[in-house]
Amino acid sequence: MLDIKYLRKNVLEAEQRLQNRGVSPDKLTELLTLDKERRDTIQSVENLKADRNAASDKIAYAKRNKEDASDAIAAMQKVSAKIKALDLRQTELDDQVQNLAAHFPNLAAPDVPVGTDEAANVEQRVWEPENYQSRPHALLESPEWLKAHYDVGEALGILDFERGAKVSGARFLYYVGDGARLERAVYNFMLDEHRKEGYTEMITPIVVNDSAMFGTGQYPKFQEDAYRVEGLDQTYIPTAEVPLTNYYSGETIPSDQLPIKFTALSPSFRKEAGAAGKDTRGLIRLHQFNKVEMVKFTKPEQSYKELESMTNNAENILQKLGLPYHVIMLSTGDMGFSAAKTYDVEVWMPQQNLYREISSVSNTEDFQARRMHITYRDDNNKLQLVHTLNGSGLAVGRTVAAILENYQNEDGSVTIPEVLQPYMGGQEKLVATPHY
Repeated sequence: MLDIKYLRKNVLEAEQRLQNRGVSPDKLTELLTLDKERRDTIQSVENLKADRNAASDKIAYAKRNKEDASDAIAAMQKVSAKIKALDLRQTELDDQVQNLAAHFPNLAAPDVPVGTDEAANVEQRVWEPENYQSRPHALLESPEWLKAHYDVGEALGILDFERGAKVSGARFLYYVGDGARLERAVYNFMLDEHRKEGYTEMITPIVVNDSAMFGTGQYPKFQEDAYRVEGLDQTYIPTAEVPLTNYYSGETIPSDQLPIKFTALSPSFRKEAGAAGKDTRGLIRLHQFNKVEMVKFTKPEQSYKELESMTNNAENILQKLGLPYHVIMLSTGDMGFSAAKTYDVEVWMPQQNLYREISSVSNTEDFQARRMHITYRDDNNKLQLVHTLNGSGLAVGRTVAAILENYQNEDGSVTIPEVLQPYMGGQEKLVATPHY
């Protein structure tokens, strides 16, 4: 949620910054007009309550002196009726302001590139393992035997999309045998690495209430993408960011505990209603997938340093797995709703000959904390909003997809990255295994 005081005091600046995020100036005008009427209504009610108190004093005085108080009583009844009507209007205005403001995205940080879509994103850095260019996977013209990850997985018998669709519908699957072991190895490795980096591991609820979804910015705008529990104020989480960030909702965090770092593995559920026809095969865009999430709570002056650190934490996983990637800074038109600044980490997928997003790391500044009322006390003992950050560390299925493509061999086997082999009992390769 944006700071309404900032919007009032910096109308032209706010208008431009919101335009950069795709918000029409008319929407800001509408919001500020409603906000002014709301504040004027509050002031009118306060004035009328003062008049009512004065009338009440007159009535009491008249009664004490056994005088006629009928005129004063009639006047007070009129004032009370006006107050009641204005109170109702104030409630309406409060709801209208809240609803409109809830649809405003966060303002971008000053160094975020301005643009309407991903074309304005800016590459920050590229990383490749040593000697990667000598691998056949790195060639611009891939060898004929190089397969897409879903074909590799199906040929090995470790990914079963057909039975997943039979049981649950499109974009669900079974991991089978070594596929399940590989997925488990990947997320256990990630959690262990993040624990080394100072993150506290959590196991969170996978069902949250609407208030939690509102707090992180998924509601109300993206409600159509959510899997809701019918008849209840509950939603299956689209990411562990939601329960992790809401852990401190409505609380004041002791200043000396900041920054706080959480990590969690969870299933994530997304209808992907706005992505019809995209990535319909494979592990890239599923309705249910595992993800290791990172979340931080910081003081404002720490948050951008922590953003760089969190991005490096995601990169560390890819580097130890030996997977090529690059980091891009997203433009104002490509960032998520709650983000003030976002880095996407994109892993190289050799069969597609392109990079695919595997982690998105964002600083939301105080946008989420204002919605969730998460505060700390500064050096002057004054309550301030914390800054919150979140990032994938990483999307597990996409990591498996990248391993299958980057480590596949001409004979159809897949070499298991060295750091994962201890998690798989020392196994070095995935080979075709029949299953029933």
